[in-house]
Amino acid sequence: MRLLVITPHLEPDTAPTGVVVSRIVSELCAAGHEVHVVTSLPWYREHRVEGDWRGRLVRRGRAGDASVVRLTPFAGDKASLASRALGFVAFSGAAALAGVAARGPFDAVMALSPPLTLGPAGWLAAVRHRCPLVLNVQDVFPDVAIDVGALTSPRAIGLFRWLERLCYRRATAVTVLSEDLAANVGAKVPEGRTRIEVIPNFVDTTAIVPADRDTPYRREHGLGDRTVVMYAGNLGHSQSLDLLVEAARRHRDRDDLAYVVNGGGVAAADLRREAADLPNLTVVDYQPAARVPEVLASADVHVVPLKRGLAASSVPSKTYAALAAGRPLLASIDEGSEVARVVEESGAGLAVPPDDPEAFVAAVEELVDDPERRRAMGVRGRAWAERCASPASAAEAYARLFAELGSG
Repeated sequence: MRLLVITPHLEPDTAPTGVVVSRIVSELCAAGHEVHVVTSLPWYREHRVEGDWRGRLVRRGRAGDASVVRLTPFAGDKASLASRALGFVAFSGAAALAGVAARGPFDAVMALSPPLTLGPAGWLAAVRHRCPLVLNVQDVFPDVAIDVGALTSPRAIGLFRWLERLCYRRATAVTVLSEDLAANVGAKVPEGRTRIEVIPNFVDTTAIVPADRDTPYRREHGLGDRTVVMYAGNLGHSQSLDLLVEAARRHRDRDDLAYVVNGGGVAAADLRREAADLPNLTVVDYQPAARVPEVLASADVHVVPLKRGLAASSVPSKTYAALAAGRPLLASIDEGSEVARVVEESGAGLAVPPDDPEAFVAAVEELVDDPERRRAMGVRGRAWAERCASPASAAEAYARLFAELGSG
């Protein structure tokens, strides 16, 4: 098959979406499919085009066996939702032109959301190339923005709701990461109008493996031999990062325990201010992709803190990375959600109610004070990741879906 993929990120961009899409593209190429990608120039880490990529608005090249067109991202002020929305609209317009102009024929187009504006871009490309459109939903927007209070204008909410329904109805199929997200999307489209498929994300279990906790990263940040509780990922409105601040405050007198937040995003500045008087809380910027396995190995416990009500709109991919690294997971998340199910099914950690400092701190202490239990959870998590979250199985599911839609 010949496939066209329109995505906001692709490696070497450090966005989690870029990592996921890069591996899907790689696996599809390895299976003999021809893939052309339309994406942005790398910009996620610094919220501007990175050094060596500056100077040109469009770059053509290859990523492994796939051909790639990289466009300027039009990145706006990361603290302003309106500015970011305008940037996404501009990038999506450029992506639509690149998708329409791509040399066909194609058997299917896959566009990723968010941003939602790539939905119409994918639809225009699919109409031009007379093939099915698969809309890959990583997070359900605008639900996430509404639930965290980042989007409050009734007019803006109405506009995004309309755009969301339009995207779902124009797609031949919508893929989501969990049954929670499937129910969310299914409630917004007429029954039978659009096919909805659950294809979970995955982790590269060959790149991320259990490793010694005594890493250069630990020495670089003065963590020593302390038990490290880490959050590694985007610092945005969806994460209950205040739980880590509160836990660090309560444990500031424990010399055997340290908290680390590794990442960047709109909440980074506020988090640094809160951490200023907490010597046991270290805030570290995003690390290059090559250091991700080392960062993950440096922790003794990984944390997934998602605010109440968001599990029906988002599935944090860091869940799978922590399990692949052989480290236990502490999830502060909605009961019955996909992440809570994975934690229970794998036996690789603890799940507590969201936004509950008492439950969170108690779970931290339970894990920190029992290193043998942590080790056993890490072993079980790694086994689950190898069994249930392989890139090859996900790519096979996408290929099967493309083939079924094309034959239909």
